[in-house]
Amino acid sequence: MTTTQQQRSSLDQPQVTVLGAGYGGLLAALRLAPHARVTLIDPADRFTERVRLHERAAARTDISHPLAGLLRGTGIRHVAARATALAPAARTVTTEDGQPLPYDYLVYALGSRTGTPAPATSASAPSAAAQAAQAADAAAESHGRLHTAESAAALRDRLRGGPGSVAVVGGGLTGIEMAAELAETYPDRSVRLLSSGPVAAGHSARSRDHIRTVLSGLGVRIEEGATVPGPEAVDADTVVWSASMVPNTGLAAAAGLTLDPTTGRIAVDETLRSVSHPGIYAAGDAAAAHNATAGALRMGCATALPTGSRAASSIISAIRGEQPGPLKFAYVIQCVSLGRRDGVVQFVRGDDSPRSRSLTGRTAALFKEQIVLSTIRTFQLARRTPGLIPAIPGMS
Repeated sequence: MTTTQQQRSSLDQPQVTVLGAGYGGLLAALRLAPHARVTLIDPADRFTERVRLHERAAARTDISHPLAGLLRGTGIRHVAARATALAPAARTVTTEDGQPLPYDYLVYALGSRTGTPAPATSASAPSAAAQAAQAADAAAESHGRLHTAESAAALRDRLRGGPGSVAVVGGGLTGIEMAAELAETYPDRSVRLLSSGPVAAGHSARSRDHIRTVLSGLGVRIEEGATVPGPEAVDADTVVWSASMVPNTGLAAAAGLTLDPTTGRIAVDETLRSVSHPGIYAAGDAAAAHNATAGALRMGCATALPTGSRAASSIISAIRGEQPGPLKFAYVIQCVSLGRRDGVVQFVRGDDSPRSRSLTGRTAALFKEQIVLSTIRTFQLARRTPGLIPAIPGMS
């Protein structure tokens, strides 16, 4: 094939725009690259391993990777800007510089953020402007006593400043990992973990006992049954809010996409296509993904990668004029690190309910580290040989 023929062939391909270069969006873009002209819109020039943000707060090694390296040789165009408007009727996305970008298919993968107590973080999904204002407020507050995982670098700088008390609000896996990491790294700090219910409620009794034992050994004071209306009610020098996650679906709501009324995530069918706008697919934390085996998928890297792959597969099928298949996904494990030398790997049923079996201690910590490393390896494989991704268990 001549160069002119190759250029004509490329122009004949449909245009796919992917919003967000997180776990789901990046994998979707890499998988789609051989089948379409792909534009990836994300203001960052690096991919950040969000599941390692507690490590950044503890001054660990860098947890980000240049996007240029992950996209090298794929032909994907990276637009380093923030999407500000979505026009489904015109099939365009407008970025902050006012540039409208056309698409034939769109993958909405803008993820989620930590939700702090405020009216705008309810499931009704704030507008894009309100989300931008919240992000600015969070950035400003990160220089004070209130922090979230997203302000991990500022939290690290604050904790390096000297002794003082720290309260982590939220007894889920995110809060547990943050409390353990901070207590291990800053032993001169008083660390408390506040939870409205049992810590690690989704784990077996054996796993919960191990988590409590390790946290206590690190000096973390666990306070279960602690209802915290807001950070101002917490008596601590530094408050790390880890109590909830909310989807970044303000852009979708403003564009008229149907959202799930309970979660505020984009309502999709089992192929991850928007129920209201067939040219739009959603992946990761922004999607209300579901299937018969797993039920409604929770937010997290464990579900973002499979949904990113499934959204890409559905679009590839549509390009070929074929019927897209449904999302095939079942849970297998839940992993939580307890500092650098301990952890828990909880085996679960397909619907994410805990089994009695679990791994703990150093073995679990090493296992969890390999799971985390596998995400970057998956991107590297998708860059080189994207057609192999659906052969990975859990992908489709």
